[in-house]
Amino acid sequence: MLPSTSHYLLKNARVPVSLLETQSIALNSHPVAVKQTGEGWCLVDLEIVAGTIAQIIPAGTESVSLFGENIPVIDLRDGLVWPCFVDMHTHLDKGHICDRSPNPDGTFAMAIETVRADAQKHWNAEDIYRRMEFGLKCSYAHGTKAIRTHIDAAGEQGTVSLAVFKALQAEWGDRLILQAVSLVSLDYFLTPEGEKLADRMAEIGGILGGVAYINPDLDKQLDRVFSLAQERGLNLDFHTDENDDPDSVTLQQVAQTAIQHQFSNQIICGHCCSLTVQPSDLVTETLDLVKAANIGIVSLPMCNLYLQDRQSQATPRWRGVTLLHELKAAGIPVVVASDNCRDPFYGFGDHDVLEVFNMAVRIAHLDTPYGDWPCAVTKTPADLMGLPNLGRIGVGLPADLILFKARNFSELLSRNQGDRTVLRQGIKIDTTLPDYRELDELLTI
Repeated sequence: MLPSTSHYLLKNARVPVSLLETQSIALNSHPVAVKQTGEGWCLVDLEIVAGTIAQIIPAGTESVSLFGENIPVIDLRDGLVWPCFVDMHTHLDKGHICDRSPNPDGTFAMAIETVRADAQKHWNAEDIYRRMEFGLKCSYAHGTKAIRTHIDAAGEQGTVSLAVFKALQAEWGDRLILQAVSLVSLDYFLTPEGEKLADRMAEIGGILGGVAYINPDLDKQLDRVFSLAQERGLNLDFHTDENDDPDSVTLQQVAQTAIQHQFSNQIICGHCCSLTVQPSDLVTETLDLVKAANIGIVSLPMCNLYLQDRQSQATPRWRGVTLLHELKAAGIPVVVASDNCRDPFYGFGDHDVLEVFNMAVRIAHLDTPYGDWPCAVTKTPADLMGLPNLGRIGVGLPADLILFKARNFSELLSRNQGDRTVLRQGIKIDTTLPDYRELDELLTI
């Protein structure tokens, strides 16, 4: 049990070395070495004062002289401590409609059609608000601190959905950092409505984004969206190559356009699945361009595993995940994130980034060694989202932490960790998940 006091010690914690600001570890203001395990855990004690990490020392250090005799001590018994998660690619506006509008054949094309029909029939402000808030409740309880969501933003539907997002952003501002990305086909930006959308995203502090697909006007579309973003000082976030077509090279075209425009703001590209079915020389060329353009890549392993290579009564032959190891080896920032949740694109999920990491480890072989892959759901997405104080553990940072009873990766990833403890500013929060019955009124047809 955590004490009610604002000053206490978390003793015998295992923290991922890749997420620990190692310069924070000191004794009497002098940096010291800390014991590490072969899996990459640092063994430390963390002093929490008034919601902040006040001191980090090697585990087992005599604490009375450092902290005083009366400080409560919580012995974690080698339990894992992570910073709160950062979920960089979601679709909260689509969430939790799978019972109301199931995908009849599980394909990508049918998911698009099913969501479009559901939106036309049901997506008023109340429907969107309640489903999005349900997703936020789940994310918060699981230990997420920041979320970027793509919002279907074309026409009047976009006006309604973005207004709902702004309301939730304000209401949840003390618990979650929320960012919005416009989601439209890139040809939308060649219209007057597309320019108005760019103005709207600038007005709400959002990110300009859309779906890039191979078509004769793609160069013109990309040129326009980059110009709109540059004029308004906006970051960019694209869906690229979410398919198994070796001729789909929109990621490369985004990178080429970024270089041509000398674009200096942040660019993110999600999915990038077709890289895995392209010849090695094309992959090398693309990765060189992506690196030169300073693009970050987000892989959505669960959704892509679910959708890609789906054929009726046939076993899928590939996982759909992009080239995570090769991208990372090329010095390109790589993130994994939730994507869709309980909708026609992905009929499962619970907004739990630990599940995302767990599945990514299995699908993409991020183990042996695990190395710094924990950064892919914490530190790296925080940096790409412009949140440099999130996703890491260090002196002076908020005590926004997740405490697990698990002591190593095998224990962490073998159970669902439903008994995790989530701290916000050093205080234990209620991790009770919302009841699905909250949505029954919306989902009953």
